[in-house]
Amino acid sequence: MHSKKYPWILVGLLWVVALLNYMDRQMLSTMKPSMQVDIVELQSAENFGILMAIFLWIYGLMSPVSGIIADKFNRKWLIIGSLFVWSGVTFAMGYATSFNQLYWLRAVMGVSEALYIPAGLSLIADFHSDRTRSLAIGIHMTGLYMGQALGGFGATIADKFSWQDTFQSFGLVGILYSLVLILFLREKKTTDPDPPMVLKPGANKESIFKGMGILLTNISFWIILFYFAIPSLPGWATKNWLPTLFAQNLNIEMAQAGPIATITIAASSFIGVIFGGILSDKWVQKNIRGRIYTSAIGLGLTIPALLFLGFGHSLFHIIGAAFCFGFGFGMFDANNMPILCQFVSSKYRATAYGLMNMTGVFFGAWITDLLGKSTDAGNLGKGFAMLGVIVLVVLMIQLYFLRPKVNNYDELSTD
Repeated sequence: MHSKKYPWILVGLLWVVALLNYMDRQMLSTMKPSMQVDIVELQSAENFGILMAIFLWIYGLMSPVSGIIADKFNRKWLIIGSLFVWSGVTFAMGYATSFNQLYWLRAVMGVSEALYIPAGLSLIADFHSDRTRSLAIGIHMTGLYMGQALGGFGATIADKFSWQDTFQSFGLVGILYSLVLILFLREKKTTDPDPPMVLKPGANKESIFKGMGILLTNISFWIILFYFAIPSLPGWATKNWLPTLFAQNLNIEMAQAGPIATITIAASSFIGVIFGGILSDKWVQKNIRGRIYTSAIGLGLTIPALLFLGFGHSLFHIIGAAFCFGFGFGMFDANNMPILCQFVSSKYRATAYGLMNMTGVFFGAWITDLLGKSTDAGNLGKGFAMLGVIVLVVLMIQLYFLRPKVNNYDELSTD
């Protein structure tokens, strides 16, 4: 396999994994009406919330652990194993006959899916130089967006066949694709002589959490962590509450509001990550803070978007604001790992992203609950607008404090 082409082949291979990652987790929420006919416990909103929450909490708690594992073990086999297990879980959900079975399967899915993102993003970052890193990460992110969008069609497929057939079919696709990855996926070659799945030198009991200690004493990482976590608030808000906001502000049925909101955000984010990746890779060649400026522009676009989403009541304002938000958030999404590479050694990037992922998920769980209360009080629009003010504060902190010295921290690292 040609070494110059492989970094992009890797992105293509992992793009499919990213798609399956989000699609498999999303299908449950869209197929609830079909499933509750056979599993009566799902007719209770409380029970369904418990089922969704167990995945979220385990996924969040496992994220930093999965990052540590990805920094210590061969990422090829970690990715393959992760995909194989969560696809097996998806396949097994097609045979579930009780709420308890679904509950434990979702718990296992939370563990297995959490293992992928830190390993996948750090592997892409290692294979790509500062000239292509943001674009590569951005293209990979489009796989997540596509998986989220396709997951919404689970109900359509279930109506034509059955929810059991839908889970089994997509689970089987993932299992077969994990076998394809065995042939084509490879780890980044280093001078480390250890074979796959063997801990790196010095990875004894005392050093398992060395990366965590180094990260938590790095002020720049704390700023990046804060900068990643705060935009997670509007990010999760749009995923979970934007259709409701569309329905309220435009006075339309949820059947119309859902597709409009989902398609607008997905399409604009898709464009945003590609544009943000290309701009960042070019800008950083001329200015060391190019990635930070690109990310800041993207995040800046979300601020007026949130205000218009909150207080707009015309179709033009709402869709325009949703497009602006998705485009800006895509620019932000494409640059999180590349910015991290400017401040964190490649030895600890998966651990770092695992911590960021955990924080983002927990912030997402909190804002989802808070906006639910705001909706009951009739203040959902106001809640969205207030998020714009919070984003402005974190944007100013990021621009003032984040000042990288190099494009790749390994140029300075002596660890």
